[in-house]
Amino acid sequence: MLVKELIESLKYMDQDAEVHFSYCYGDHWRTEVAPRVSNVSENVVKYSEYHRMDKIETDEDELFNEETGDYAEGVRRVVVID
Repeated sequence: MLVKELIESLKYMDQDAEVHFSYCYGDHWRTEVAPRVSNVSENVVKYSEYHRMDKIETDEDELFNEETGDYAEGVRRVVVID
């Protein structure tokens, strides 16, 4: 999803509604939980074979090439909701 698609979806929602995100808790019953969103930020991510999904990279400086103005291959700046 792109930020513009998120904005488009949210503009029809109740502006006073709480915002939560959902994920599978990982228990035996595969319970879907929905904690409240506490932060929206931009982070750098890269696909992790081990996790089989993107993971947040903590050392952004090492992944950014100042000469080219680009991130290393496979590294992307994204909006993260948590």
